[in-house]
Amino acid sequence: MAGKKISSLDRVLGRLDTLDSVNMANLVQRLARERALFEEIFNTLQEGVLLISSEGVVEYANEAAHQLIGLPGDELTGRVLWRLVPELRSSLEGSLEGAGNKGAQPVLTRDFELAYPERRTVRLYMVPFQGGSGSARRFAVILTDITRDKEAAGRQIEDERISSILLLAGGVAHELGNPLNSLTIHLQLAARKLKKLKASPDSEALSESIRVCRDEVTRLDGIIRNFLEAIRPRPPNLVELNLADPLAEVLKVQRHEFADRGIAVEAESSGVLPPVLADRDQVKQVFFNLTKNALEAMQPGGRLKIKSRSDDSSVFLLFGDSGSGIRQEDLVRLFHPYHTTKPGGHGLGLMIVQRIMRAHGGQVAIESKEGVGTIVTLQFPRKDRRVKMLQS
Repeated sequence: MAGKKISSLDRVLGRLDTLDSVNMANLVQRLARERALFEEIFNTLQEGVLLISSEGVVEYANEAAHQLIGLPGDELTGRVLWRLVPELRSSLEGSLEGAGNKGAQPVLTRDFELAYPERRTVRLYMVPFQGGSGSARRFAVILTDITRDKEAAGRQIEDERISSILLLAGGVAHELGNPLNSLTIHLQLAARKLKKLKASPDSEALSESIRVCRDEVTRLDGIIRNFLEAIRPRPPNLVELNLADPLAEVLKVQRHEFADRGIAVEAESSGVLPPVLADRDQVKQVFFNLTKNALEAMQPGGRLKIKSRSDDSSVFLLFGDSGSGIRQEDLVRLFHPYHTTKPGGHGLGLMIVQRIMRAHGGQVAIESKEGVGTIVTLQFPRKDRRVKMLQS
C-alpha cells in the first residue's frame, strides 16, 4: 500500500503544470497533512534527529535535538552543527569533508560529553541520507542521551569490582582471625608466667616486648573486624529519624577527644530538619567515620564545621574541616578499599560511608583543596519524598 501511495503521488507531482486550481489545492492540503504527521512522529521520539549537509549545516532538527543541544524553536536550522557543539569538531568535520569523494559512505558513531545546558553523555550515530533529489550529499544524525545508562554501568562495574575484591579478601581475613586469636592467648599466658618470675632487667624488657606484640595483634584484629563489617553489610532498619539527633549523640561521645586535640566543633542548622527514613546505628557510623577522618586531618587549633539544610526532596549535612586537604590524584580513589592517605589507616572508612549512603538511597560527595580543607556532603532523601518514589 505504501508503495502505491508514493507512486501515485509521484505521478501527480509530475503533472503539476496540468493540474487545475481545485486539484492543486487538494494536493497542497494532502502534502501539509503528511508533513504534519511526520513532524508529530519525529517530535515524539526521545532521540534527537538531525539532517545536515556535507558542510555540517543543520537542515532539520526535531524537538529532542533542540533540547539536547540547548537551542529552542528553529534556532538550530541553518547553523553549522560542530560550531554549536565544539566537542564534535574533531570527528564530525573530518567525516563530512571526506563525503565529497566519489563512493565515500562515511558512517560514524561515537560518545561525547555535552556541557550545555547541563553536563550529559550523548551517543551520536551518523549515516548518509539518501532521500531528496539533486547531487548534494546530506547526512542523518541521531543523538541519544546515555547519561543514566553510563552512570548505571559505571556503578555496576564498580560494585562488581569491589565485590570480587572483597569476596577474596574476606576469605583471607577470616583465615587470619584464627592464628591471631591463638597468638593473643599465648601472649597472655607468657605475660602471666613472666609475672611469676623475679623482676630483672631482662624480664622488664621481655614484658615490654610482649605488650608491643599484644598491641599489634589487637590492631590487626581491629582491621579484620572493620573489614568484615564492611563486606557483610546488613539491610538498614529504616525508621523515621531527625538526623540532628544521632549527630548530637556522636558529637557528645567525641567531645573529649576533640577537646584534647584542641579542635573546635561548630554545628549549624537552617531550621528544623525534615524527617528521613534511616537506620539510626548505621547513620551514626557514617557520622563517626566522617568526624574521625576530620579529626585526624587537622592539627591543634583546627575547626570542624557542620551545616545542615534541606530542599523539597533531600536533607543535606555538610562536614567541613580545616585540615590539610586531599591531593587531586587521591580524590578519585577515596572510596576504593584499602586506599588511605593516613598513617595506620585501613582505607575502609569512606567505603563503609558510601555503602551505607547507597543503602539509604542517598549520596556522598567530597570536595577538597590541599592546604585549605575538605567538605563532605551527605544527601538523604526526605521521608515524604522517599514514600512518593516507592509508591510510584
